[in-house]
Amino acid sequence: MIQNKLIADYIDHFPPSVQARLKELHQVIRSAAPEAEERISYQMPTFYLKGNLVHYAAYPKHIGFYPAPSGIQAFAKELSVYKGGKGSVQFPLNEPLPLELISRIVKFRVGENLAK
Repeated sequence: MIQNKLIADYIDHFPPSVQARLKELHQVIRSAAPEAEERISYQMPTFYLKGNLVHYAAYPKHIGFYPAPSGIQAFAKELSVYKGGKGSVQFPLNEPLPLELISRIVKFRVGENLAK
């Protein structure tokens, strides 16, 4: 369940097919980081735990996932099949989300932030 009304409103602005994918992504992140706070940061849904954990956002052809540069580097081999940048990856809307990989990345980021 989405705890933050602003995030729910963000998701509600997209077509139903994109909403379903965003909700699925949100639930995977929530399960991997149950103690994290939900907020909007940089105009994107964000999970926060002793600092930003991950952000995500929908675009016309993909969902952007932002687990910080360290999250990208730690899973570079598995993420190499996707477009991305220093701290981001693009999951195409016409492909299934790699939910298990996303969960592992979020758990990695939780560990990093808790170690700060």
